[in-house]
Amino acid sequence: MRTLTRNRTIRLFFLATLLSLTGCFSLSRQAPLPQHYVLGAGGPPEHAAPPVDRPVADSSGHLIGLRPPRVAEYLATPFIVVRRGAHQVEFSEYHRWGEDLGRAINRIVAGRMASRTPPHRVEAAPWPAGTSPEHVIQVHILRFEGVAPESPGNAEGEAHLLATWEILRLLDGSLLARGTTEVREGGWTVGDFDGLVRLLDAGLEILTEDLALSLEGALAPLGSSGATPSFPPAPSPPPGT
Repeated sequence: MRTLTRNRTIRLFFLATLLSLTGCFSLSRQAPLPQHYVLGAGGPPEHAAPPVDRPVADSSGHLIGLRPPRVAEYLATPFIVVRRGAHQVEFSEYHRWGEDLGRAINRIVAGRMASRTPPHRVEAAPWPAGTSPEHVIQVHILRFEGVAPESPGNAEGEAHLLATWEILRLLDGSLLARGTTEVREGGWTVGDFDGLVRLLDAGLEILTEDLALSLEGALAPLGSSGATPSFPPAPSPPPGT
């Protein structure tokens, strides 16, 4: 009788365990699958400036190196970030970047600059073996996120890109140009992450144009003295970055 009772207890225990595991599997099947997004899909946005029409690269061109961007620590995550109010940020567990965000931004900016900066050649780091850029571009990504209203019932948000950047001569580290690009693009419906990525992609188009125009000015003849122009200190980033 004791053996029979023990066997029944063991069977009941295994049955209960099996039922609990089945419940867990059922719940996991009901959880939404993570969605992954990449930058650079589709054509340029309507408001983007067209590529500059210039001749094919010639001997007067420079090799420009695009360093890996320095991304704010809270953005260095696979989760797409949404800011709500001045200080709260939300990490979208089920909406993620399909690649490292810094590398994605570098890839997009380098590719788009290539059509805007002839006769100069732009290479994203790591640049090919045996090549040494004459000038480098360093970008700092301070904001790259959705912005949602503080009221959860309001679905009208925006995309926000904020970046500072410098163009340097690699030989001596001298500063040729610096600037800030900020893009706040409305029309985002909170929760539409595909739409948010499109708006952030449009912001990178504007960043690319700013870099291309500044690079053109920085590499223009500096006068007979050949002196590098001086620039005021870079503006401080806004609070909360």
